[in-house]
Amino acid sequence: MLIQELGSEIRKARLTRGLTQAQAAKAAGVSRTTLNQLENGVFPDLGVRKVQAILNQLGLTLVVQPAAEPAGPDFIRMACAAASVSFKTELTRDALVHALLSAKVPPPIRPHIRTLLDEAAPSLLKGLFKDVSKWAKPGGLERNLAKIARDVGSSRPIESWLKAG
Repeated sequence: MLIQELGSEIRKARLTRGLTQAQAAKAAGVSRTTLNQLENGVFPDLGVRKVQAILNQLGLTLVVQPAAEPAGPDFIRMACAAASVSFKTELTRDALVHALLSAKVPPPIRPHIRTLLDEAAPSLLKGLFKDVSKWAKPGGLERNLAKIARDVGSSRPIESWLKAG
């Protein structure tokens, strides 16, 4: 399970219970900022005790089970592979997803992201966008991608594949 999936489920449970982030965070003994970052899938490092406290307050449990076979292509994995082909270091799933959701690209992965945006097949980029957009607020990922493209100096207009079919 990706941190973004966990955060999405926590947000749903909190909203179902009619709690604000501040109320849920206080009950779990964590800061509202921590809960916000977790719900948005951009928390850099979160211990299992904090996660468990939040889950307990929302009536959720964490279950570890064998991973199911993906129903379709894993666009995040494919994007990481495509972005890493020409580099010594590999772009990780977590680094890619975090960059897309936060619009912050750390210097060590800027070349990977630029290569991905400039050279990957539009169908791969569309699939990546679709997979990651389920963890983003409506319109947020589009804004983040435009900012990232500018920041890394991408030569391909994002609109050329983002808006197309």
